[in-house]
Amino acid sequence: MSRRDQIRMTEDEVREYLAVQKVINVASIGPNGRPHLAPLWYFPHEDGVATWTYGTSQKAKNFRRLPEATVLVEDGDSYEKLRGVSFEAGVEIVEDVEEVTRMGTALMQRYSGANPGDPATAELKAFIAGQAAKRVGLVFRPTKVVSWDHGKLGGTY
Repeated sequence: MSRRDQIRMTEDEVREYLAVQKVINVASIGPNGRPHLAPLWYFPHEDGVATWTYGTSQKAKNFRRLPEATVLVEDGDSYEKLRGVSFEAGVEIVEDVEEVTRMGTALMQRYSGANPGDPATAELKAFIAGQAAKRVGLVFRPTKVVSWDHGKLGGTY
């Protein structure tokens, strides 16, 4: 078995990894043809991830022009601890304010430590209501996934 095969995460491991990490790095293609890279909070969604952003942001403009992205989530501070998932994805832009509100609620609850489906506090509802009309949802649906977990090598190289 190759080293590459030894460090690859299973589909369940990828889902578990995405469930605990907090930041994705998203690459889109800017108007000049160069990559535009942005870190984003996210929440697991279907087999990929989702987030929201301002509708006038550069990444939203880029995805309207070319709805494709590369997404990276990684961690580890030494070789034997390196883990990550990188995936190419189709990007769906969600503009329905009701759905953007649901996405914003899921996102903010995740980062506030609430459980999915918990009722949103009045403060959170007010914040999201003030934001949702200015934002769009972004749904990243993986088309190709690459993963690695060097911990599977047991400290060997």
